[in-house]
Amino acid sequence: MLVLGDAHADDPERRESLLSAYRETDPDAALQVGDLLHYDLPAPTWFVAGNNEDFDVVDALRRGDSTLTDAERPTLLASTAADVAGLRVAGLSGNYAPTRYDASREELTGGRRRHFVRSEVERAKSLSDVDVFLSHEAPHGVLRVGGGRDPGCAAVDEILRSVEPDLCLVGHHHRHAEATVEGTRVVSLDPVWEAYYTLDPETLELERHPRPDGAGDAEA
Repeated sequence: MLVLGDAHADDPERRESLLSAYRETDPDAALQVGDLLHYDLPAPTWFVAGNNEDFDVVDALRRGDSTLTDAERPTLLASTAADVAGLRVAGLSGNYAPTRYDASREELTGGRRRHFVRSEVERAKSLSDVDVFLSHEAPHGVLRVGGGRDPGCAAVDEILRSVEPDLCLVGHHHRHAEATVEGTRVVSLDPVWEAYYTLDPETLELERHPRPDGAGDAEA
């Protein structure tokens, strides 16, 4: 199974990095953790929305009425779960904003559609028998950013405590890091222009494959 970090594939070079990972692995299924920005993919893909997306496409995927064909359309995990290659995979779409957390989905307009809200976190917490959880935001205890600050999100902490997945994959920070949080192995993924990953569905062994043609860093 192919596993992908942030793509930002509205940029042509990064789109090529994204698509080349599919070509190199020829996967039956792929998982992706947000900031995708290209939705015509060569293999069945399950993803969570990040804070950089075409939110008209994401809204259509939430409604289940995308204008993309079934063959092209990735599956959005938005406080939902799906059976993928023998695994139960779930995800939380969006990023955290304290001023919008208690809003309803219908109240989020324009660029504010990038956020998740409390009701979506509560719905994610009710999911059961989850093997792999996808989130754009990281929980606490995985990363340190400028000045040693932990950028973790308490809502993701709550989900991991409730759902207890075996593996949690996160994006947003464009940096590989690993930790055990609330009993769950958490891996922050490099972006697609730096690496792609493969996951063994039977053992949940995750292998990182660095890209020799990496395009450098980008802002989260």
